[in-house]
Amino acid sequence: MTQYGKVYLVGSGPGDPELLTMKARRLIDSVDVVVYDQLPGKVIIDSIPAGTEKIDAGKYAGNHTLKQDEINVLIIEKAKQGKSVVRLKGGDPYMFGRGGEEAQELIEAGIEFEVVPGITSAIAAPAYAGIPITHRDHASMVTFVTGHEDPTKDESALDWETLARFEGTLVIFMGVRMLQRNVGELIKYGKDPKTPVALIERGTRPDQRVTVGVLENIATLATERGVMAPAITVIGDVVQLHGELGEQILSVFE
Repeated sequence: MTQYGKVYLVGSGPGDPELLTMKARRLIDSVDVVVYDQLPGKVIIDSIPAGTEKIDAGKYAGNHTLKQDEINVLIIEKAKQGKSVVRLKGGDPYMFGRGGEEAQELIEAGIEFEVVPGITSAIAAPAYAGIPITHRDHASMVTFVTGHEDPTKDESALDWETLARFEGTLVIFMGVRMLQRNVGELIKYGKDPKTPVALIERGTRPDQRVTVGVLENIATLATERGVMAPAITVIGDVVQLHGELGEQILSVFE
């Protein structure tokens, strides 16, 4: 009977290598194959041991080295060769990371797998920017949404009317390309155009950059500053704390 290898769907966290979990580190250092995106960042990718088979799956927005179905086939192939495989993903595998789809494919193929959660950029990037996503004086609720849905869908699954009425913090993943549309939908359905917004590029990394504005001008500011993915969008009153708490964050990068 053929003995298949095991696949680990591993979240690498938001980019700061010190936010990689101990379990993720142990697995990266011990498996036969690591299939990675670019989101974990160069420092983490470069730390993969020299003797490990390293496969770049790409996965920049609009520029994929491998398509998702090709990645699924690849990790199954490697496991069927009896190899242990880390599928290394940015953030958390199940937080808009398509880890759930990969897990379903592994089950269908009869491959044993394990999910290793990672710190999501949805909380880490704002924290490094001096923005607590909840605060007793500003927000007791938070909602996470994706700004980049499946392009094959006939219509958006996002209920912008409900989101516009939401009084907590709204965190949007992968929303740079659709920023103008997203803020336009919120304003159209009644969200105050003066609601504070922060765009956090390359969160938790040494080159992290924060752009702060309000709903009605954030798209213009993003264009002027050349904001690029990967970036997290934070919408809500908690963004006001960036000016106060953000000054204390600089030491993180020293």
